[in-house]
Amino acid sequence: MMPLALPAGDFRAFIFDCDGTLADNMHLHYEAWRRAMAEVGGSYPEELFYEWGGVTTAEIVCRLNAKFSLSMEVEEIVRRKELYYRDSIPQVEPNHAVVALAREFHGKVPLAVASGGHRDLVERTLQALEIRGLFSEVIAAEDYKRGKPAPDPFLTAAARLGVTPEACLVFEDTATGVEAARAAGMAWVLV
Repeated sequence: MMPLALPAGDFRAFIFDCDGTLADNMHLHYEAWRRAMAEVGGSYPEELFYEWGGVTTAEIVCRLNAKFSLSMEVEEIVRRKELYYRDSIPQVEPNHAVVALAREFHGKVPLAVASGGHRDLVERTLQALEIRGLFSEVIAAEDYKRGKPAPDPFLTAAARLGVTPEACLVFEDTATGVEAARAAGMAWVLV
């Protein structure tokens, strides 16, 4: 396991994305999407899945509707996809380098999670990894109006931690997440 290289700076808080960053679970999310879409006769090409990484589930359904001229009911597809992912949570594995870093800095600087996922699934994923106790704040899709690439998830985390945005270091696995960190005025590490 290669340790993560951190940029220079006086960081007073670390903010972690969950899916694909703390958790090595993107394949489980893709399988949940594949199953949900198959039930309604649609598909979600894998390359699009990774291109849209970090975007909220509801926004993805809207994008799929627009891209493929579909009229899927957003809440129903979100419900199906989330149900399939929830069933797979016992299979979630940690991203060892990122989790090791969170463990190393726990108690030294405030740590938060800022995810595009729904709170129930983010909390269950962190609990399955046995790392929920490392984070004083967990920011989920229910906590902000605009998801990544907007800076709202990270700005919400910084505010709840009581740390200025420029003093936060973000850990992300997607270009969308990095764009959100940059928009928040935060330094970032692409995992």
